[in-house]
Amino acid sequence: MKTPEELIDELIDLSFAEDIGDGDHTTLSTIPADAMGRQHLLVKEEGILAGVEAARRVFERFDPSLKMTVYIQDGSHVKPGDIAFVVEGPVRSLLQTERLMLNIMQRMSGIATTTRRYQDRLEGLATKVLDTRKTTPGMRILEKEAVHIGGGHNHRIGLFDMILIKDNHVDFAGGIPQAVQAAKAYCKEKGKDLKIEVEVRNTEEIEQAIAEGVDRIMLDNFSPERTREAVELIRRKAPGVEIESSGGITIDTLRAYGEAGVDFISVGALTHSVKGLDLSFKAC
Repeated sequence: MKTPEELIDELIDLSFAEDIGDGDHTTLSTIPADAMGRQHLLVKEEGILAGVEAARRVFERFDPSLKMTVYIQDGSHVKPGDIAFVVEGPVRSLLQTERLMLNIMQRMSGIATTTRRYQDRLEGLATKVLDTRKTTPGMRILEKEAVHIGGGHNHRIGLFDMILIKDNHVDFAGGIPQAVQAAKAYCKEKGKDLKIEVEVRNTEEIEQAIAEGVDRIMLDNFSPERTREAVELIRRKAPGVEIESSGGITIDTLRAYGEAGVDFISVGALTHSVKGLDLSFKAC
C-alpha cells in the first residue's frame, strides 16, 4: 500500500502534468531562464491557515532550488494583510508552481476554517467532529489533514482502515447479525485488527448491534430527541461502545446532537462543499 507521502507526490505530479503539459509557453516566452525573484503568500480573508507544508512539498518537488521562508504555521488564525511565507528562486519556477500551490492551500485553508467553526460550536462538550470520505478525488490525504489542522478528527482514511457496515451492506448481507458475524470472521481469517462500526436506523437495529459486540454505533438520520434516547439505551446496555451521529447535521443543529451525548458527529460538509480561503501569491 502506498504511503500518504507517495500519494501526495503522485497528486503533485499529475497536477503539474495537466497544468503545464508540454510547457508553460507564456512564462517560457516572457521570462529569461536566469531571472530570479521573490513572491509572498498574501492572506486576503480571515480564517485558519492550512497547507503550508503541502506548499513546501509542491515547491521542492518542482524545483529544489526554491527557498521558502515561513512566517505563519499551519493551524494559525490569519487575517487580511498577513504574509504567510516568502519564496525565492527562479522566476520561471515561481510562476509555474503558483496555481497548484494556491489551489491546494485555498482549499485546505477553507476546510480548516470550516472545521474550526464546527468544532467551536461544541465548546465545553466531549463530542468530536469527524470528516467523511466525501472528499475530492486524489486530494483525500490533504483534505483530511486540513480537517485535523482545523481542530477536527479523521474518521477513516478509506475503505481499508476500518469496517463500516452501512445500510446497503446490512440489506445485502441479510441483516446486522449476519453482516457483523461475517466481518468478524473475515478479520480473523485475514489476520486484521479493524474496528467494526455499524450504521443503524431504528431501536431494533441498535439492539442487534449491541448484541453483536460492535465497537461503534452510527445513528443515521436520527433527530436530536431520538439521539438522546438512543444514547441512553446504548450507555445502559453497552457502556464501552462509541456512538456517532451522522446524516444531514448542520452547523445550526450540531450542538443539539453533541448535548445528546454522542462521542462523534460526522459532517460531510467539512470537505464536500467548502469555500476556499482567499489567498494570493504576489511578487515582492
